[in-house]
Formats: sequence, structure tokens, C-alpha cells
Amino acid sequence: MHFDHKRQSAIDEIPTLGRLFTLALQHVLTMYAGAITVPLFVASSLHLSSEDTAYLVSADLFACGLVTLIQCLGLGPVGARLPVIMGVTFVGVIPSIAIASQPGLGLAGVYGAAIAAGIIVLPLVPFAGRLRSILTPSVTGTAMVLIGLSLMGVAIDWAAGGRGAPDYGSARNLFLSGLTIGTILVVTRYGGRFMANCAILIGMVCGYLAAIPLGVVTASGIGAAASFRMVTPFHFGLPTFDPAAIASMVVVLLVTLVESSGMLTMLGDMVEEPLDARGLARGLRADCVGAIVGGIFNSFPYTSYAQNIALVSLTGVRSRFVCAGAAVLMLGLALLPKISAVVAAMPPSVLGGAALVLFGMVAATGIRSLASAGLDGSRENLLVVAVALGVGLVPTLSERFFAAAPPALAPFTHSGVLLGIVTAVALNLFLRGKVPAGHSQGESMTTARSAMSAVSIADDRRLA
Repeated sequence: MHFDHKRQSAIDEIPTLGRLFTLALQHVLTMYAGAITVPLFVASSLHLSSEDTAYLVSADLFACGLVTLIQCLGLGPVGARLPVIMGVTFVGVIPSIAIASQPGLGLAGVYGAAIAAGIIVLPLVPFAGRLRSILTPSVTGTAMVLIGLSLMGVAIDWAAGGRGAPDYGSARNLFLSGLTIGTILVVTRYGGRFMANCAILIGMVCGYLAAIPLGVVTASGIGAAASFRMVTPFHFGLPTFDPAAIASMVVVLLVTLVESSGMLTMLGDMVEEPLDARGLARGLRADCVGAIVGGIFNSFPYTSYAQNIALVSLTGVRSRFVCAGAAVLMLGLALLPKISAVVAAMPPSVLGGAALVLFGMVAATGIRSLASAGLDGSRENLLVVAVALGVGLVPTLSERFFAAAPPALAPFTHSGVLLGIVTAVALNLFLRGKVPAGHSQGESMTTARSAMSAVSIADDRRLA
């Protein structure tokens, strides 16, 4: 009993105010680049105004803070009550853009789908463990490759200055994107462990500062932004509930649950608070509630961030109140529109340089996951990957391939990620592909999630 008390006190320890602030700020810096990339990517793809882009950034930080508080402190049967930082998942980026691009849906369709998916999947949480037999490494590895490749096209356009920009491909834009990438690589190679964790954020800051004297940064939106603004529910209109959009978001959330189960199990072992089935269910319910909260507050589905779990291991600080403090900081940042306006004013070339590294790592980690999926010893698994990749790349390589398909299916037919996942799952069930011995689904998704985060580039080498 004494040993249990010591473990509990480590989780519930509240550091002194100064130390709490410092440790919480570390967590915010670690997740910040990953958190802002998704709303910036969605806003760019939908050609939103700078004002709406800044609001999306604020809404994302606000929802990050709320969901993190629920996960860390708990709310009845919801929340793992572990030191977890929740951030928007990259799995839902392409489906969200596909939904928002449909006439009559827009962002309201994305938020309606997220809310409905959270409500639908919430009662299915106790059965989440069974998904591991369906979402095998060959399925999830294929999904990661498709996510990275699908996002890469926009990242390339960003690096050149943004599609349609009059100076597209100019030396100035290529210099800024190259400077951003070079800074990321130098910090990763020569920086300390925490600096390496923040490599992409540091690279974006350096590129941003270099862009100011070059006249690339537009400061008009920063000056016009209010000093304080609340994030309100349904800012972009009441949610729209479209059946196909909801179905696509349900698939996203199911994949997220498998991903989170491996992440939370690893964290529980790391802080010597192993999660039983009931504790894991509480943590996964927070993912479902996160989708609902995201939909209400103009954001997207959420999951636990691997780079922040790595930071827990790096610092040795197990207190969940440190992550709760980080959530409070995120809530505070969300209420300061000028900060979001500064982020929204980031030159596309700088964001593109960072995105090339980030999205390339997503695809590379998917390839690594596939390498451990036993493809050389299973013709069935190899066929699953081959066909799913081919089908999943159709929307990326051919915009008119599904031109004759019913408009109601657009959220699926315009999302290569969803097409690839559904195809891989169906083929996996049909061909009865097997998970390689010694390779758990939790391990596969833990690796994949760490690559989707902006600050985990060096974690595999340094934290192995």
C-alpha cells in the first residue's frame, strides 16, 4: 500500500508555482507547432481570410486546453487522469478538407460530423480493443503513407510561396523554405534533447524572423486584431449533419482510438500507473468527448500527443497538474487574438518548409511501419498494401476520377486517406492478413503518432 501511495503522490504532486509554470510552458512549446499546423493547413486549403485563419488557430488552442483538462483532471467516467497533452489529430485533416469543400457543407459540415462521430463512437469505447485485430500494421502503415503523400502537395506549393502567388517559386520563397528546413536539421543535430523536441517550432520562428526584413510578412491583420476575444461555440454557423460526412469522421475517430490506446498504455507504464481496462476506457472516452468539444468550438478531433509523452519521460515529471497547467496556458493564448494573428501572418514559404519535413516524416514513419508488418513473408499483406495505396492515391493524382460518383459520397471519394483505410480494412478481412509475431498494434500507432507531431523528429534516436 505504501508503494501505491508513492505512485499516486507522483501523479498528484503539485509543483511550486514557478516550477509549474516553467514545466507547463515546456509542454506548450513542445506541442505548439503541431497544434497550429492543422488549422493553418485547413485554412490554406479552403482559402479562408486571414481573420478566419487566426480564429481557427485560437479555436484550436482553446479546444486543446479544454480537452487536455478533461483528460488530465477527469470528468466523471471521462479522462485517464494522467499527464497527457491532447492535440488535433492529423488523421482527420484530409477528410475534414474533403467535407468542407463540398457545396452546402463547409466548415459547418466538418463540425457536425465531428460532433455526431463523437456521440456515435462514445458507447463503443469498451470494444475498442477489438479494433486492433482489424487495424493491423499493414492497414495503419498504409494510412500513414497516404496521409503524408496527400499532405505533401500543399506543402510543396507553400514552400514555393503558395498556389496562385505572383512570386511562386521565386528565389526569396525558396530561400525562406530552405532556411526553415536547414534550421530544423541543425537544431535536431546539435541541439539538446529538449531543443531537438522543439526543432520544427524553432525552424518556423527563424524563418518567420528572416521573412520580416524581406517584406514577406503582412502585419495589417496583426494590428487590426483585438487585444482580447472569447472563443464562442459555432462561430462559423450551426453544425450541418451529413450522413456521408459523419460516416467518414466515424472512421477517423475509430483509427484515433486505436492510436490512443497504445499511447495511453505506454504512458501509464511510464509513470508507474498501469491502466486497466476501465482506466483505458476513461482515456478513450476523452478522445470521443474531444471530437464533440472540437466540433462545438470550431476545431477538429483530438488525440494524445506523443512528443509530450516523450517530454514526460525526458523530464521525469509525472504530475498531471503540469499538463493541466499547460492547458490553462493554451486557454489563455486562445483568448489573445493578436498572437493568433501573428501565427496566421506566417509566410507560406516558411510554413511550407516546416510542412515538408513534418509531412515527409509522416510518410516515412508509415513506410517504417510497413517494413515491420511482415510484407516479405505474407503475400496477402503485400496485396493489401499495394491495392490500398493504389486506391488511396486516386483522389490525389486524379481530380476527376470520381466525377460521376453521387455527390453524397464526396467526403469519401475526395479523401484518399479514407479510401485507403476502408480498402485496406476490407482487403485485410477478405484475405485474412496476419499481424507479425511480436508486433503489437499499439506499437505501430505509437510510432506513427510521434512522427505526426512537429517536435518528435529526433525522439526515435534519442529516446529509444
